[in-house]
Amino acid sequence: MSPNSNSPVISVVIVTWNGKRYAMECLESLRSCKLQVPFEIIVVDNASTDGTPEAIRSSFPEVQLIETGANLGFAKGNNIGIARSRGEYLCLVNSDVVVAAGCIEKMLELMKANSDIGVMGPKMLCSDGQVGLSVTRLPTVWNTLCSALALNSLFPSNSLFSGFSGKRDSTAALVDVEVLAGWFWMISRRALEQVGGLDERFFMFGEDLDWCFRFRKAGWRVVYCGEAESLHYGGGSSEVTPARFYVEMRRANMQYFRKHHGIPGVIGYTVAVAIHEFARIIGYSVSYCCDRHRRTEAIAKVQRSLSCLRWLMSGNRVNA
Repeated sequence: MSPNSNSPVISVVIVTWNGKRYAMECLESLRSCKLQVPFEIIVVDNASTDGTPEAIRSSFPEVQLIETGANLGFAKGNNIGIARSRGEYLCLVNSDVVVAAGCIEKMLELMKANSDIGVMGPKMLCSDGQVGLSVTRLPTVWNTLCSALALNSLFPSNSLFSGFSGKRDSTAALVDVEVLAGWFWMISRRALEQVGGLDERFFMFGEDLDWCFRFRKAGWRVVYCGEAESLHYGGGSSEVTPARFYVEMRRANMQYFRKHHGIPGVIGYTVAVAIHEFARIIGYSVSYCCDRHRRTEAIAKVQRSLSCLRWLMSGNRVNA
């Protein structure tokens, strides 16, 4: 089946910003899937400077390429692609994903059979062969505090202290969850028209929390599909998360609390994060003194926590 059908069932939307090699591999995987339903592919390029749009035009002329001329962020880039799309179902796919054969068809089959599902995500395979974490819980003051005090590690089997860990089953056909990470979503057009697009105030992180919360609040199911899978190069966790991205994730969570839980939620989250970072500074300082083999990691983690505390003390400004 060729893309750009007059009446596509599936609209695949991909936002790119540099990373040409990954984008080309992603598009090649979609071509190799040989989807058996009418579909279209829309790529929104956020001002790549590595030749990504030129390579797409040359190698994938069937793709609808939109060049924004600026780095508009993940949410706005996807909204631009969504506005151009025509499919009954939309697949929002990160550019560093290799879509496996049969993945989209399996998700489409289950979406059609369960009309109350608004968002579905497949199993994430990482480049090291492990299953990635694509399901989390919505942040609350309580689960943030559980993580801060390491209660989720001390009592891993107790759901009361489970922190942000989401229910993830690598084999189940359908599992209702709170949040699906935004690496690969299939969305019902009917649900999208009710809930609306991504909140563009979330520039780098947090748009998945907000969107899944809104779908669930509107009565739509958010579902993990263990029978469909694809590879995500960005799915592996790093031992030492760069401080900038760590703070941006905290900032996005704060923005989520401000939007959905008001000032009391912001105050509670601020206290829980402060406890978390002070505890980590103490813990990794002890690690630095006691284990010389982990000193590089300990320094990086302490610096990361200090960066987060400086952000908190600056007034944790976000665009409300």
